[in-house]
Amino acid sequence: MDFSLSAEQAAIQQTFHDFAVREIRPRAQALDESPEFPRAIFEHVGELGFFGMRYPEPFGSGADVVSCALAIEELAWGSLSVAAACTMQSLMGTWFVHRFGSAELHERLLGPALAGKKIGAICMTEPNAGSDLFSISTTAKLSGDRWLISGSKTWVTSAPVADFFTVFARTGKETLGVFLIERGAEGLELGRPIEKMGVRSSLTSEVHLSEVPATAALGDPESGTKYLREILAEIRVVTAALALGVGRAAYEEAKRYASERQQFGKPIDRFQAVQEHLAEMATDLEAARRMTHWAAWRSDQKLPNTREASMAKLFASEAANRVCDRAARVAASYGFAAESPIQRYLRDARFVLIGGGTSEILRVNIARES
Repeated sequence: MDFSLSAEQAAIQQTFHDFAVREIRPRAQALDESPEFPRAIFEHVGELGFFGMRYPEPFGSGADVVSCALAIEELAWGSLSVAAACTMQSLMGTWFVHRFGSAELHERLLGPALAGKKIGAICMTEPNAGSDLFSISTTAKLSGDRWLISGSKTWVTSAPVADFFTVFARTGKETLGVFLIERGAEGLELGRPIEKMGVRSSLTSEVHLSEVPATAALGDPESGTKYLREILAEIRVVTAALALGVGRAAYEEAKRYASERQQFGKPIDRFQAVQEHLAEMATDLEAARRMTHWAAWRSDQKLPNTREASMAKLFASEAANRVCDRAARVAASYGFAAESPIQRYLRDARFVLIGGGTSEILRVNIARES
């Protein structure tokens, strides 16, 4: 595959890079220190068309997955917190409503969400169910002509500010369904906010459901697992892109610092020990970029991609954490200071080890498919 970008892809990358420089980076530190949902930035991202990029007209621009990955990388280069919230909205938060929602739901919820005016969240993880979806204990029971949902979800991204929730619930002994629940529904209660070490302005909380009437069953109430598998590869590709963005930010900051910091009469990037760190960081990022773009390209070509997407996400997330650690070593005490973005990159990067499947689960899956 030729890894050069088309003119359109390069323009998308530049657009989101410029936006990150102008709108995100100047606010990234403040958002981390006093975590609040970046609503103004979020709405501006909507104005750029990001939330609808992956959807066909008339909902969005129908951009390819490579272009989406490029945009996500630039957002994450600006702030992984902002990028995490935006990526959740563009993918998991709206995908099921787009595919299975009625025309009325498309107009009332999906359209505003793709414009950044409404916020969607997805509820899958439970206190005792994470990677193992079949451990989900939240239930959906048919009562007359409506579904009632009961259970508790945790680690729900954007829950404190969400306008609607896509909920995975058990509909039978071995079946899961996907249901839409709107904020304010009787029986829906937001639980405790979850304080995190990183991606702090991507707000997260528990959600409790007590016989909440679903607005709609999204698709076949017994095919939730199948529907999730259809986009699982893309989830992993975009998580790899998130990892690439934060890793690149850390590398560039370490490289800048090493060129300016003087010791023993010369910049520290003239010392072999520091050069080794920088070389390893650059190599990790280049390998992660190629694996991510390869997996994104395979998605665009409708080729089997489960294994390649898992590999890209596994490598890119681990590489990002290696890069952030090396950046902190290069910066030494500066990297440990609260004023340094490197300490934020180091904390934020832990997120990409979890989202889209842990490294341990991905290794099992890759081994099974190899």
